[in-house]
Amino acid sequence: MSESAAQGRTIGAVDVMRVMEMIPHRYPFLLIDKAVDLIADVSAVGIKNVSINEAFFQGHFARQPVMPGVLIIEAMAQTAAVLVAHTLGKAAEGKLVYFMSVDGARFRRPVVPGDQMRVHVTKDRNRGSVWKFNGEAKVDGNVVAEATITAMIRDD
Repeated sequence: MSESAAQGRTIGAVDVMRVMEMIPHRYPFLLIDKAVDLIADVSAVGIKNVSINEAFFQGHFARQPVMPGVLIIEAMAQTAAVLVAHTLGKAAEGKLVYFMSVDGARFRRPVVPGDQMRVHVTKDRNRGSVWKFNGEAKVDGNVVAEATITAMIRDD
């Protein structure tokens, strides 16, 4: 499906099983539990239910667990990859999407066990296999992190 034909095609939600069809990540590195409000070629929201059982909490930090900022950025990238797969259709599902750059990353407050993180990504632009997104992670409606990410979908 062409991007122009896909633009605006909306899906209310995809569960974790569908997310795993769309992107190649698996536990313990799958960092979104579902995606909602997918609008092809425009935006998506990834949802991460943050649990004390996450492997990274064993060492970051054991007495005061905090989700690592790099994993929040990775959750943005995974949400963006779901948006790319939704936009491009079945042919793009499961393909690798590689980071090219992360710009303007800001962390406003820690994400801790019990939080539900909503990762909002909006497509800025794309040229060929290179895509640029603006991302914001929110907990209880408050921005906890933001970044602009550029990634390339691998076509092999």
